[in-house]
Amino acid sequence: MDAYESNRREFLKKLGLIAGATLVSATGLAQVEKLITEDKEKYSLTPEQTKFMTKYEKWLDEFHSMAKFQKKDPEHMGNNKKLVALSEEAKKWQMELVEYMKDENFARYFMITTERVTTVI
Repeated sequence: MDAYESNRREFLKKLGLIAGATLVSATGLAQVEKLITEDKEKYSLTPEQTKFMTKYEKWLDEFHSMAKFQKKDPEHMGNNKKLVALSEEAKKWQMELVEYMKDENFARYFMITTERVTTVI
């Protein structure tokens, strides 16, 4: 594993751990599996949370397609550079995410949204 791959995995691990720990502390471990499989549309978000999720879902779509491509061609420099840039972008709004994750509705919505990418990573 090269340095890029190691850094990307470490970043995603930290992001997932922060989000997961916040979710578990807010809802309890027994409810996590249920939360992930529920329909996100039934969770209402504030206008600020909705704006954040719109940005996050756009980012996630781009990251998802690049992560899939990276599994097929891990040496592709252009794709790897884009993945690094996306990871750097996510670092900028990580603290905002941590704050939003304190809201149970947001946490559920976020985890449902994120679930579709976890198998690729």
